[in-house]
Amino acid sequence: MKYLLKNGTVVSGEKTEKLDVLIEGEKIIDVGVNLPEEDARILDMTGKLLFPGFIDAHTHFDLEVAGTVTADDFESGTKAAILGGTTLVIDYASQDKGGGTLKQGLDKWHKKADQRCSCDYAFHMSIVEWNEETEREIPEMIREGITSFKLYMTYPAMMVNDCDLYKIIKTLREYDCFAGVHCENSGVIDALIAEAKKAGRIGPENHPLVRPDDMEAEAVHRLLVIARQAEAPVMIVHLTNEKAYREVLQAREAGQTVYAETCPQYLLLDDSVYAKPDFEGAKFVCAPPIRKKKDQECLWNALSEDRIQTVATDQCSFTMAQKELGKDDFTKIPGGLPGVETRGTLLYTYGVREGRITLEQMCRLLSENAAKLYGVYPQKGAILPGSDADITVLDPQKESVISAKTHAYRTDYNPFEGFSIHGGIDQVFLRGNLVVDQGKLVMEKQGKYIFRGKKQM
Repeated sequence: MKYLLKNGTVVSGEKTEKLDVLIEGEKIIDVGVNLPEEDARILDMTGKLLFPGFIDAHTHFDLEVAGTVTADDFESGTKAAILGGTTLVIDYASQDKGGGTLKQGLDKWHKKADQRCSCDYAFHMSIVEWNEETEREIPEMIREGITSFKLYMTYPAMMVNDCDLYKIIKTLREYDCFAGVHCENSGVIDALIAEAKKAGRIGPENHPLVRPDDMEAEAVHRLLVIARQAEAPVMIVHLTNEKAYREVLQAREAGQTVYAETCPQYLLLDDSVYAKPDFEGAKFVCAPPIRKKKDQECLWNALSEDRIQTVATDQCSFTMAQKELGKDDFTKIPGGLPGVETRGTLLYTYGVREGRITLEQMCRLLSENAAKLYGVYPQKGAILPGSDADITVLDPQKESVISAKTHAYRTDYNPFEGFSIHGGIDQVFLRGNLVVDQGKLVMEKQGKYIFRGKKQM
């Protein structure tokens, strides 16, 4: 199919300008002013903003965790993603502890995702066990298109010790790859949990108290000291608070390469949500927890100064019935929130429209930076001749209110319930296919696996 998108405002990481975009097959073949109409289907984009398809580089679909499985699998999760303008998700495949190989983990995630996705998809690989076999598998993972990895400094079933953390990130550096790291101090968190339970404190309001900002900041500091010794770049995933952010700045000032990601829940919610009555606070249990208003402002300022590279979601959804697994013990509440459907419109409404970030910064945070970090630029993350025709069309005049009654998730609540949105995803092109039109999903399961190269930042 051939499309000519006329009179729209094309947003890149550098500038915003009125341009036409010509699509043929899966690719963008020309971008310019007054492009010839030829035999293309013409779509008038007057008043619309055209972004490179958004990239969410932190999702968890069909994940077995906390004695259950996330409510959204790759089928429902990628439908929600594409409706929100996200044309590529990068999910976390995982090695199994107790002898599992990286290849086994990758095969398992392909079985979950292949033929089920409505947007393109790729994988990071979580390393939970480091040995000679795992080390030998790194080149094979790179050949399979996996050039970024995940490490945990918490969760017994996932975490690696400091010795292995050093070995892993040093090995990844030798292959020009890097790890995203979940930073929390597991030992102190366990001690705080034990104290809370001994005192009979079992409700969700205790969740942020046993995972305080100090314990995130300490783990970020420790990781960055280890990374300095290994001379390795690292990514701090889901950064939540000012103390941890200051550790990142200090390391950068000392010459280290440190990338950072945050999420909408840390920009727009505060820890008062955990005190909601009738177990409502359980809806917001995630790790690290949602922090204070002062931390929100710190993160917004960091975005405005281009010091945080990406805004992802850490999508990890559960129903209230699943959350109630922790009714009598807050530590058993499955941790995670849905977010892939609203990330772009939330950032536009509460970022761009409120003057906190520019359109160009929004493009970098949602598209361009992730494409460069995760080795798919300019195939993805750009509206340029030769790029995949992944285009998200945002209508800045559309208004709506976020509601669980209308979202595409399989959850029965939405953490942003009642948030007013000014700006709606009108159309989405995925490799030249018009898959979302007038805000409706019109073509499903067009996603394909994307092989990624090395980082370009």
